[in-house]
Amino acid sequence: MRNWSSILPAAGLLLAACSSLTSPPEAEVDPKPASLSKPAAPEVHPAATVVPSQPPPAPPKEPEIRASHILVAYKGARGAAPEVARTKEQAKKRAETVLKKAEGAGADFGALAKQYSDDPGSGPHGGELGTFTRAQMVKPFADAAFLLRPGQVSDIVETEFGFHIIRRTP
Repeated sequence: MRNWSSILPAAGLLLAACSSLTSPPEAEVDPKPASLSKPAAPEVHPAATVVPSQPPPAPPKEPEIRASHILVAYKGARGAAPEVARTKEQAKKRAETVLKKAEGAGADFGALAKQYSDDPGSGPHGGELGTFTRAQMVKPFADAAFLLRPGQVSDIVETEFGFHIIRRTP
């Protein structure tokens, strides 16, 4: 006859081991609290780490134009020479006279600038300002100059410096 007392403990262990195979698994517990655990690093695709062979493109360059002008200043205008004694009204009338001459057939804008301009920097050079961007000029001047086509002459433009007649040059 068999001794069941020696087999029963072994059978109990076998039953316990088998029940772990058939019962649902217990949830795993993170040994660190959520506030202390590091977040997982994002997965990086190998192509995302490739360094471009060219530098990023430069921001678009601000447009430039070339123009000449005749400045008729008045006493108290910004930057007016001390010898300028005309009033604002006198300066406007002078600018209107010069504009009529500039619009006339065969008018030499450079010669008019040399004769009538109060701008000590450009006047002696025929009013030539060279190339400039919109940001380099005061707003009323820039707005008028950038609307002109090459060769076109503006109406009178008032700024804090006085009255301007602008000619866009090619």
